[in-house]
This record gives sequence, structure tokens and C-alpha cells, in this order.
Amino acid sequence: METKQFKAESKRLLDMMINSIYTHREIFLRELISNASDAIDKIYYKALTDDSLAFDKDNYYIKVIADKENRTLRLIDTGIGMTKEELENNLGTIAKSGSLAFKSENELKDGYDIIGQFGVGFYSAFMVADVVTVISKALGSDEAYKWESQGAEGYTIVPCEKETVGTEIILKIKDNTEEENYDEYLEEYRLKAIIKKYSDFIRYPIKMDVSKSRLKEGSETEYEDYQVEETINSMVPIWRKNKNELTAEDYENFYAEKRYGFDKPLKHIHISVDGAVRYNAILYIPESMPFDYYSAEYEKGLELYSSGVLIMNKCADLLPDYFSFVKGMVDSEDLSLNISRELLQHDRQLKLIAKNINKKIKSELVSLLKNEREKYEQFYQAFGRQLKYGVYSEFGAHKEELQDLLMFHSSKEKKLVTLDEYVSRMPEDQKYIFYATGGSNERIEKLPQTELVADKGYEILYFTDEIDEFAIRMLMSYKDKEFKSVSSGDLGFEADEKSQDSEAEEQDNKELFEYMKETLAGKVKDVRVSKRLKSHPVCLSTDGEVSIEMEKILNAMPNNQGIKAEKVLEINANHEVFASLKESFAGDKDKLKLYTHLLYNQALLIEGLPIDDPVEFTNNICKIMV
Repeated sequence: METKQFKAESKRLLDMMINSIYTHREIFLRELISNASDAIDKIYYKALTDDSLAFDKDNYYIKVIADKENRTLRLIDTGIGMTKEELENNLGTIAKSGSLAFKSENELKDGYDIIGQFGVGFYSAFMVADVVTVISKALGSDEAYKWESQGAEGYTIVPCEKETVGTEIILKIKDNTEEENYDEYLEEYRLKAIIKKYSDFIRYPIKMDVSKSRLKEGSETEYEDYQVEETINSMVPIWRKNKNELTAEDYENFYAEKRYGFDKPLKHIHISVDGAVRYNAILYIPESMPFDYYSAEYEKGLELYSSGVLIMNKCADLLPDYFSFVKGMVDSEDLSLNISRELLQHDRQLKLIAKNINKKIKSELVSLLKNEREKYEQFYQAFGRQLKYGVYSEFGAHKEELQDLLMFHSSKEKKLVTLDEYVSRMPEDQKYIFYATGGSNERIEKLPQTELVADKGYEILYFTDEIDEFAIRMLMSYKDKEFKSVSSGDLGFEADEKSQDSEAEEQDNKELFEYMKETLAGKVKDVRVSKRLKSHPVCLSTDGEVSIEMEKILNAMPNNQGIKAEKVLEINANHEVFASLKESFAGDKDKLKLYTHLLYNQALLIEGLPIDDPVEFTNNICKIMV
């Protein structure tokens, strides 16, 4: 028997396809089932143009048969079959696509698409089999042929007997090795799991003889095993059903069946597009954050199908990072089944789908915010931080897209508000959107720096997430209103009587403040009279781009670079403490040094910053008590 060489490529190419294109060996079954579905599709297409050929869908199926004793796995289809020439052309050339040629010849544009392609996908069988045998009888032919190969060394084609039209593929499963357990591809439970995972929505029944147990006839305790043929796949995917046919419970059940999360989805999005690119999608916004969401183990991405066949379990390219919490799937007839992870990144159709999905998620979140505020706030509590990361990341490239989704706690409303809501009620004389940072809302409310802004009747946004200020600095402004920290050196208020009094006090006590500044050399940039304090004696403000809260966050990171904010110690000239400072400056410089360090450490504590020397601080407190 003559062994023929493959017409194209070599053993190296075959090895590369097997080892590189597919990450998981189990997908060989997906590929072979897709080819079988493709073969049945071809008869369907023929029936559309050939009146002598009737197509009764009930007569077409795919059957999977495992034989543990002989270590064989058989896949039988009732499709169009192949002639000797087609076996030669389709299986004799690596990556030859018989399906694409068939589609091109018949100019098929509408209806079912051809999803299986002999070539790269077919050869995935060699990941699990030492020998692959294909027995096929073509529609309209009286002859059948057997194609057989042990790998890249070559193949044989000989006549054989086969009664019915269609194709049977027989895989001689490899023996187990230390690294691989090939027995699993002969186990009923494993085969069923693979079929459900990858091929559940193939539109023809995938049948298997399934083991069952029952009481023996005439016995009340003794059981016997028997086998019954069952259809393993569901065949009709939920995403191809009319939305009007589906209930909220249907979507929730699908969410649970696909194990997208242990919670219930807060919102589902069902998309059907038939335009430049055709696709269906079902997306979910989860109710709660996965426990591993901010860990290295979390993988973003949507399940990606090609005409009902799973291509990728987590296609990260379909979601931007800031929407990485979205779960679900996408099915498109315009994507090639035989496509590697690397090629997907450059696929034009995939990029168009991703762009459309991104827009749809954004519009659904806007709708949720507008029409179901309570639900949106529940979502925001779980994933708002991720939106803020999206504003900050990539140098603010997505800030325009995300800014209307942001929410912060309001000093006036005592609840979450949007930036639009804040700006819409700003007084005419208010120049900036004011914010304050801190570990909690309760802590921020007590900050001395908020006094003057609140006294003027201005609303303050509370930033309690470590990402908040970084995101806002990247956003810079909203509807032409700049953001301003209540701790900023310049709050932008017009000079009033209080400001003029402060400037006069500073001029009159210039030497006092210089002395205090020298006492705190290296710790503060300046010491000055405060224009913002009312009841508190002291606070810290900042000059420059780095705020005190940003300093805390940056210095808590593993690569601590010792970044410091340019701190300014502000003194309330209307507080009793200021009189003590002036008195000690005139008569007791040592006491002034003591007071200066106490006030500085007091300001640090208010900001939640560590004191340089806690022992010295407690000793200083003791000194003023005796």
C-alpha cells in the first residue's frame, strides 16, 4: 500500500499547529464535531437548490462512541461525505479548507454559515491519537474510501465498504504518559463534559450511548446497568432566541448554568446585530464583586463562539479593563473557527464587535443610573473603583467616556451623587468643584480644611478610595469646572475682610512664622496664617501637584520612592493658641519650639499621617502639663 506524502508543509509545521495553536488537547473533539456539523450543513445547502434532494433535519445527527477495550473513539456523522478526490484535497493538505471552497463555489451568503473547516482543526486529532482513520461515502456516490494517517509522515487512501452516506472518524487514542492522561478521552463523563462545554449549541443532535442503572426485573434490591442513546447538546442557544420569548428567569438560569458567578446578575444585556459584522451576545453585570477580582488569578473576558462553537473561554480582547467585571458570551458567524489567540488580537471583525460591545455596556450603565438609581448605586459600590481606574489608566484616554458614570459622597446630600448633579446645583459665584480626601466620610467631615468651603455654602465631594484623587487629577475638569482640593494652598476665593485680616496678621508676625518655619526645617515648605480655619487651631495644606493623601498612597506602595507633598502649616490667627505663640516668641523661644512641634504633630494626626517621633511627642505633651 502506497503511503502518500502531504502536499504541503512538514512534520515541523504539523507539530507547531498541534502544540502552539491549541492550548488544551480537549478541543480536538470540538473541531471534529464542527467538521461533522459542517458536512450536514452541506447537504442542507444542496437541498436548497436541488429539488430532488429532501432535507429532513430529524435524519441528521452526530454520534460519539467510546471503546475503552480497544482504545478507540469514533465520531459518525450523516453529512455529505467525501469522494476520494475530496479526501485527497481536504485531508492531504494541511490547512486546506474544503468548507471555504464549498462556500465560495456555491456563493452562499445567507442562512447557516459553514463553521467547520477541514485542515488545521482536523489535525488537532493527532494531539490525542496515534492513528486517525477516516471512512467516508459521498452523497451520490456508490463507492466509499478509507483515509488513514499516523501523523506528518504521510497517509494512505484505499477503497472500503460503507453502506450509508456520511463520514466516520476513528481515533486510536494514545497510551498514557507521565505528563498526560489520555484515558479521559474514553470516559463517558469526560466526553459529555467536553461536548457540553464546547459544542452544546451545535444545531444538530450529538448523540451518545449513556450508562444508566435500574432495578432488575422481579428484584427489589438488585440493580443492573444498561445503556440508552441520549442527545448531549441542547442545540438551541439562548442568544439566538427572540428576546420576547425569554424571561428574566431564563437569563438568570443561563448565568448560573455557565457559572459566571455565585450571585445573581444585576442586569443582563441581550444583543443581536446583523450589519457589517453579525453577532449575538448576552452580557451580564454582576451583583457583587468576585472574591478574586483584584488578584492576579482573575481573568477578564467573554466566551467567544463561532456559530455556536466555543473558540475561547476568556476572550480578553472583547472587553476594556474598566469593564472587566462584565460576564457573558459572544457568538459570531463572521469569525473563523480555526483562529489562534495571537491572530484574534488583529482580527478586524473582533475589534468591531469589541467596540460595539463597549458602547452598549456604557449605554446600559447610563440607563441604569437614570432609571434604576438604587440598582446603579449597588453596582457602583461593587465596581465603581474599576471605573475610576479606567479614568486614570492610559493617561486618561477613556476619561470622557467614563466621567458621567462616576459618583462620590456629597457633604450636602449625604449620599452618592454624580458630577453632573454636583455641577447642576453649583452657585453662580462658585468657581471650582471642591473635594476632600480621607479614610472615611466621617473622618472627612471633621477635617479643619472643610470649614471655610462649607461655611460659604459650597458642596464638597468626599474621596475615600485611594484611586479617587489620582483619577480626578487625570480628569482635571468637568463641564469646564476645575476640581479643587479643600487642602489646596489657593482655594480661589475673592479677597474678603477675613482674608485681608489674615494678610495683615502675617505681615505683623512675619518673624514669628519664619522662626517656626526654621524650627520645622525639612518638614514643611512654609508656615503661614490660615484663611480657611474657623474653630480649629491648625491644619496642613499643600502647594504643588502632590497632595497629602497622594503622598500616603504612593509611600504605601512596594516601590516606595519617598515622594513627599509640599506641606504648609497653617495657623488660625483667631484661635487662643495664636496668642500663646506670640507671647512665647517674645519671651521664651524654647517654649515656642515646643509649641511648634506639638502643632505640627497635631496637624499630622488630623491628616492620618504618622508622627516622626511618638516618644518625643508624648514627652512634649507632658512638658506642657507640668
